[in-house]
Amino acid sequence: MANTRESELDYPWGDTLPAAGQVLELLPGVRWLRMQLPFALDHINLWLLRDEIDGRQGWTIVDCGIADEATRAAWAQIFADQLEGLPVLRVIATHFHPDHLGNAAWLTDRWQCRLWMSATDYHLGKLASSSTVGMGGEAAAAFFGSHGLSDPEALAKIRARSSYYPSMVPSVPVSYRRLIEGMAVDIGGQAWQCITGYGHSPEHISLHCPALEVLISGDMVLPRISTNVSVVDVEPEADPLTNYLDSLERLKPLPARTLVLPSHGKPFRHLHARLAQLRDHHDERLAEVLAACQAKPCHAAELLGVLFKRKLDLHQTTFAMGESIAHLNALWHAGRLRRNLGDDGIYRFST
Repeated sequence: MANTRESELDYPWGDTLPAAGQVLELLPGVRWLRMQLPFALDHINLWLLRDEIDGRQGWTIVDCGIADEATRAAWAQIFADQLEGLPVLRVIATHFHPDHLGNAAWLTDRWQCRLWMSATDYHLGKLASSSTVGMGGEAAAAFFGSHGLSDPEALAKIRARSSYYPSMVPSVPVSYRRLIEGMAVDIGGQAWQCITGYGHSPEHISLHCPALEVLISGDMVLPRISTNVSVVDVEPEADPLTNYLDSLERLKPLPARTLVLPSHGKPFRHLHARLAQLRDHHDERLAEVLAACQAKPCHAAELLGVLFKRKLDLHQTTFAMGESIAHLNALWHAGRLRRNLGDDGIYRFST
């Protein structure tokens, strides 16, 4: 959902973007690059941090892009032109989603360095790269069907997506170093604190550098769109939306001047304003879902038109279904809705 209050945010670099295969230095030792994605959300921001490990000068990469030829060609250009002749010393992945973890194995093999990420997301990425795990296949189709998705073409396409995740993350490094909440990672002589977030992924890691007043937010805080928060078939009764909103509360103590480096969109300031916007957005959506279920018992597929005011393609529909179920589950777990399984095998929610 687009941010209608975007004018409350400040974009220090305006509309300036790093060109393909190039970087834009935001602060000394902090560089921004962008890679293309083959989706409606057509880019991901990645970050280069000047570093030193065991006396070796070089760079830390934060997030990797998907494993396709175009992204690897863009990385090759970065390696040739933007690293000042220095090696990559480590790769950090904020979470396991394909646009963040896709090239981790390729990068760590190329530079003989270690992947750093949370344990939960590392192991889920390992599992997902060799299975469907909520990304498609029969289990995902059955799950969405139990929440009212009945379009035969959409269900057939979801069943056929059994290789969706492995196509973008063909492998995950065989070893890694674990990041945990509160851990301080020394990157180039600066302490970057790990802040764990829940709801978008099982154990998302954002990185905050107090000395630089910078937050690499990953997907937890985006300036223009709301982060996808979905329920998937492997954890059908989950309440990720409540977990996500609770995680945002834990970012409030960060300084007001914090420069936020998001995975999608442009670097911005006024973090506290954006946190308030996200809270208001989900409060509004929850109120709309509650009102719809007061009028009559509803399943998640019926609420797509309530939550999303635009036409959705298949990629967007799977995320939208997950979000719809997440809003319903949040109200159900809070005791504001009850859930009933109909004779048709579909869950409906009512007050």
